Amino acid sequence: MSESTKQSQGSLARIGLALAIAASVSACATGTNPRDPLEGYNRAMFKFNDTVDQVALKPVATAYKTVTPSFVQTGVGNFFGNLSDVWSAVNNLLQGKGEAGLQDVVRVSMNSTFGILGLIDIASQAGIPKHNEDFGQTLGWYGVQSGPYLMLPLLGPSTVRDTVALPLDITGDPWRYKDPVNVRNIGTVTRVVDKRAALLDATNLMEAAALDRYEFIRDGFLQARESKVFDGDTDRRDRKVPKNDTSDYEPEYEAKPQPANDVPAATAAAVVAPADLVTSGSNTVASEARPQE
Repeated sequence: MSESTKQSQGSLARIGLALAIAASVSACATGTNPRDPLEGYNRAMFKFNDTVDQVALKPVATAYKTVTPSFVQTGVGNFFGNLSDVWSAVNNLLQGKGEAGLQDVVRVSMNSTFGILGLIDIASQAGIPKHNEDFGQTLGWYGVQSGPYLMLPLLGPSTVRDTVALPLDITGDPWRYKDPVNVRNIGTVTRVVDKRAALLDATNLMEAAALDRYEFIRDGFLQARESKVFDGDTDRRDRKVPKNDTSDYEPEYEAKPQPANDVPAATAAAVVAPADLVTSGSNTVASEARPQE
């Protein structure tokens, strides 16, 4: 067995253990929201994640954004975005979305060659759209219900379905297999910090606007995930049987409109919701935080 394989298995085993511990702890916590029955545990974990962010991640991201030239930040984001297109292509094809999957393949090919290993996003300039697909969305596409909301340690907002899919998403990350290990770890830290820096303005606005940041993040995350699963097609969401699936499907919840008089929160939602994750603290970069050996 290769050293890289042993490292991957070791990391996945530790992630599984962490999730098992989280599940056992959350079994004792209950809430009144049907989408968030583990609210007591989730709020405690949210506070922990937010503390980690305020003490460590946010200050580093702020310094990174201040000191690092903008073209370097763009290059870092493009490089890791190009890697994420590989897993997006796989999931688009698994969902039967051939055109989107082929677009992802073309993006990776163009950006990895003409874009100098992905540092320049040539594909977007050529009008080829970027997708962000993961295995949790693939499960949802085929009718697997999201299950309760779940706040993961350091990794942030999730659901039971997405948590089950997480090990496969980690395995499907090409950077995970980068050698040597020290280069992989440096890249992983850079990836997380760059992602947090990109969302500083949005999360600062959200912190100022939301009266209850936990609820704001939870509701925004659940709605954003639902929109991603159905590619924004609310008609499909409301149909009893989704595409490519013959099982009965009931919409998990009705999206709640923002109150007309809540202008700051609505403004914050408009800014933050389109981001990769609707969250704050270390939760902001959940999709990029991949434990490495």
